[in-house]
Amino acid sequence: MFTGLIESIGTLSSVSRRGDNLVFAVRADPAFEALVIGESIALDGYCQTVVAFDGAVFEVELSPETVARTTAGKRRVGDKLNLERALRLGDRLGGHMVAGHVDGVGALRSIGEKGGFRVVGLDVPAEILRYCVPKGSIAVDGVSLTINAVSDTGIELGIIPHTWIATTLPGRRVGDAVNLEADMIGKYIERFLLARTGEKSSQSRLTEDFLAKHGF
Repeated sequence: MFTGLIESIGTLSSVSRRGDNLVFAVRADPAFEALVIGESIALDGYCQTVVAFDGAVFEVELSPETVARTTAGKRRVGDKLNLERALRLGDRLGGHMVAGHVDGVGALRSIGEKGGFRVVGLDVPAEILRYCVPKGSIAVDGVSLTINAVSDTGIELGIIPHTWIATTLPGRRVGDAVNLEADMIGKYIERFLLARTGEKSSQSRLTEDFLAKHGF
């Protein structure tokens, strides 16, 4: 479990293959101390397991499923990655509940500035957009962000200066692909409600009328 608050920026030191899997070697800045083999770490929002650590560089092994569902396959040596270690019991939950399981890939539609904030527009796939609500949360490349507005094809985000400079977001350009994870609470609510009605989630669209009818 993660919070979407980025702890460090990683530089991809090497990319190799181990069977069908990709192996990333990553150097964190600031460096992580005492990483334990087997612990979880989120890279640009997708949860991975540390398989090696030499005190400076750690390795993770990415399955074909992870590569297919995220931007991992587009990463090259020298690229920057948002890094977050797994949440510990007793930690402050400063962002929102992030599983590190990417739901899909969106695209940067626009980047602007207003009152010191960056205003970012994203094109979001319909299967993720249905969980997006104004003032709700979404993880973008592992960064916990608040949704300002929702349209038929995407969302608008307002990003404070600290978040902008403390993550890899300044390096992104219009048209770039980004990893998206919708708020898990919305997904669970949909699953529970549809189980009661017998509908399939792939055919569903939660609406205010539907929620009101079922006591929400």
